[in-house]
Amino acid sequence: MGLESMKLMLSHALEHRYAVGQFNVNNLEFTQAILLAAQEEQSPVILGVSESYISYLGGYTLVVAMVKALMEEYEITVPVALHLDHGSSFEACQKAIKAGFTSVMIDGSHHPLDENIAMTGRVAALAHEHGVTVEAELGRISGREDDLVVEEAEAMYAIVDECVRLVRETSVDFLAPALGSVHGPYKAKPKLGFERMQEIQERTGVPLVLHGGTGIPNADIQKAILLGTAKINVNTENQMACTAAVREYLKANPSEWDPRRYLGPGRDAVRESVKRKMREFGSINRVSRENR
Repeated sequence: MGLESMKLMLSHALEHRYAVGQFNVNNLEFTQAILLAAQEEQSPVILGVSESYISYLGGYTLVVAMVKALMEEYEITVPVALHLDHGSSFEACQKAIKAGFTSVMIDGSHHPLDENIAMTGRVAALAHEHGVTVEAELGRISGREDDLVVEEAEAMYAIVDECVRLVRETSVDFLAPALGSVHGPYKAKPKLGFERMQEIQERTGVPLVLHGGTGIPNADIQKAILLGTAKINVNTENQMACTAAVREYLKANPSEWDPRRYLGPGRDAVRESVKRKMREFGSINRVSRENR
């Protein structure tokens, strides 16, 4: 099977009230783990690649080739989308589209609304010409690099009318409104804006995206799904699982030098972490002709 669009994938998730996980590709082992987990759980999956990781991984074209080669090698039959996460510019999204990504995120959330809309609309026009879906962000989702606590994020909740305007004027496929989630580990209990989440989804009609899926209680995850969240991004939890497994192996085997010996356990830990999230999101055993 080839890479697929997120359009049908997330439309099906929205209709049937589950979420598809986006799990970030950080290296070869993460890619292997995510694909194998999806196949084992019969779950659609989104491989996310942060723009900041593109050069580390060897470039847009190499990322696409790696994912396609692994899908062929592992005989992956579940729906797989390849998504540029937090694209910072039209040029970055253009490179991803040209390379073969099936979805892109243009993150204009740090710009004034009019500038965000102009940039997002330009990306959407190009992407849709090539059958590529587009995710936009509105409001600021804090993260480790911002050194913000969760309470401060509440002041940056996306404004409903602005979300409606952005979707209407750009025709984006999915929206990630800032509603209290953060990138990286939480410093306090997450406080998601559920009422606003529901209103944004009802008024825009598009599937919503929840960034910062690590550390959010399962009860909040389930509530967000019921209110229209169809895509949940997870990266930190997988990174932590991988690192813990590698450290444990090297502690027990301090003289080991073969990367296969310590990266293997890290890969296995990511695989199990991804499977747990898929079960939480309700995406397992969702592969059918309906969502292809």
